[in-house]
Amino acid sequence: MSFLHVDDLHVHFVTDRGSVRAVNGMHFRLERGETLGIVGESGSGKSVTAMAIMGLLPMPPAVIPSGRILYEGHDLLTHTAAKRRSIRGNRVSMIFQDPMTSLNPFLRVSRQLTEVLEVHKGLSRKDALRRVIAMLERVGIPSAAQRVHSYPHEFSGGMRQRVMIAMSLLCEPDLLIADEPTTALDVTIQAQILELLNELKHERGMATILITHDLGVVAGATDNVVVMYGGQRMEHSSTANVFRSPCHPYTQGLLKSVPRLGRTGERDKLYCIPGLPPVLTASAKGCPFAERCDRVQAVCSEEMPGDTSQEPGHEVYCHAHATEAAS
Repeated sequence: MSFLHVDDLHVHFVTDRGSVRAVNGMHFRLERGETLGIVGESGSGKSVTAMAIMGLLPMPPAVIPSGRILYEGHDLLTHTAAKRRSIRGNRVSMIFQDPMTSLNPFLRVSRQLTEVLEVHKGLSRKDALRRVIAMLERVGIPSAAQRVHSYPHEFSGGMRQRVMIAMSLLCEPDLLIADEPTTALDVTIQAQILELLNELKHERGMATILITHDLGVVAGATDNVVVMYGGQRMEHSSTANVFRSPCHPYTQGLLKSVPRLGRTGERDKLYCIPGLPPVLTASAKGCPFAERCDRVQAVCSEEMPGDTSQEPGHEVYCHAHATEAAS
C-alpha cells in the first residue's frame, strides 16, 4: 500500500459555457520520504490536482466525477468535512502559490501562525510563539522575534512567501504539497528553502509534491516527475530518466525551452513550443497536445493513448512514441 495513491482522478468545472475538464485521469503513487515533481505550463492541471488532494476545491463549480485519493489506504474523497479539516494543515500541508491572498491582511503574522499550533497541536500561545519564531528563523526571516508581530503588508513578497513556508511546516506534516514554493525568492533563499525541505524529508520521512515551472529545481530536488499537459499525464518516470531520455514530444519541448549559458546568435536563441494551450471542453477528444506536436498522427486527434512505453517504470502517453518504438 502506497503512502499516497492518486488513482484515475478527474476534476471538472461546470461553467455557463459547459464543462471544463481540468484534470483527466491523473494517477501517481508517492511513498514516505519521496519527492514527486509535477511540471507543465500554466493551465495544465497541476494546482487543481493539489487542491483536490487538500480538499480545497470549491464544489460547485468543481465536480469530481470519478477517481480516488488514497492517503494511508483511506480515500480522502469519502471523508467528512470535519475529518478533512483535522488532517489538512496538520498531517497534510500545503505551501500556496500566492502569499498575498493566503495571509490575512488584518491579523499579525504571529496570530496567524500560532493559531495553527494551538488548533492542531494544543499548544499554549506562549509555547506556540516560541516554536513559530524558531521556524521563521529556519526559513530565513531576519530578526524573527521582532518581525513575527508585523502585519503581512510590512513584509516584502519574498518574505511573505517564507512566512507561508514556515506556516506549512509548523506541524511537521507527513505530506507537504509545495505549489511554486520558491517563485518569489532569490536564488540564495531558494537554495536555503529547498535544503530545509530536503532535511525534513530525511529527518521525518516527509513526502513532498513539488509543483513548479522551474525544471532546474525539479532536477535537483525530486525523485520522480509527472509531466502534465491539458489536464493529462504526458510522461511519468524517475527524474533521472525524464531528463536523460525524455520520450514525449511535450517533455522534449519543455527541456529544449530551458535557457542555457553560451547561447549566441540566431541559431541558438531560446526554443519556444509553437501554438497555444488547448481549450479543455467536454467535447474535446484525442491527445491535448496534438495541435502543437511536430510528430502528430491522424489517430492523435481522435484517441488519447494509454501508456506506450516499453521501459518498466517509465510511462509515456504518445501514439508517435509507440509507432517509433515498434519500427
